[in-house]
Amino acid sequence: MTLAEVSEKVGGEIVVDIPDAKAESVYVGDLLSDVMGHAGEDCALITIQNHLNTIAVCTLVGCSIVVICHSRPVPPDMIEGAKREGVAIIVTPRSQYSAALALSSLPPSEQ
Repeated sequence: MTLAEVSEKVGGEIVVDIPDAKAESVYVGDLLSDVMGHAGEDCALITIQNHLNTIAVCTLVGCSIVVICHSRPVPPDMIEGAKREGVAIIVTPRSQYSAALALSSLPPSEQ
């Protein structure tokens, strides 16, 4: 699923546009150590964690899209880190559960 398709499905706004970002699976998690142990390559991470460490974890596991829920603001250092590391960011007003339902056509990312 392309970045634009993910954004449309979750009713979100693309904050960091990485043209080749794609989601082949979905992982939902707010505990970044859990994300590190279980999320996989080219997944969309659905979370409320709106800080630079989220980008570091995505880079580590190969997660290419972060969906920030509840319209949480994305700080400038997170935006810059995402651009530098090639991780797309979408912000949605939806909850994590609602965003996951919207992306239910994708398989879960389970490593």
